[in-house]
Amino acid sequence: MHINDFLTAIPIGLLIGVLGRLVLPGRQSIGIFITFLIGVGAALLGTLVAELVNLDDKALVKVWKIQWSWWELGIQVLFAAIGIGLANMLTYTKLASGGERPRRRPARKRKKAKEATD
Repeated sequence: MHINDFLTAIPIGLLIGVLGRLVLPGRQSIGIFITFLIGVGAALLGTLVAELVNLDDKALVKVWKIQWSWWELGIQVLFAAIGIGLANMLTYTKLASGGERPRRRPARKRKKAKEATD
């Protein structure tokens, strides 16, 4: 990995994090900053894993001066989805997710004033 790889991982990390959120079904309760951090980590880890298994040079796409590998992108999005799923599990609360409403005491039945005077 070169310094250029780390610098490009930062803006690409946000995109990877968003793609990771889109892969997961349902609503996630984590913020955009955590999504960004997970995306950057997934981009760096995915790049490293793709280089280790020699998938970074396969299925290349080149648009203008930007070049990427579909395999590498898939690995990065997979790591982002796993990271976002774990972060969502760690931050899950019923109150934040809009789950069950708090219980209320049942209302007491009051006797009418007529029955009390009779």
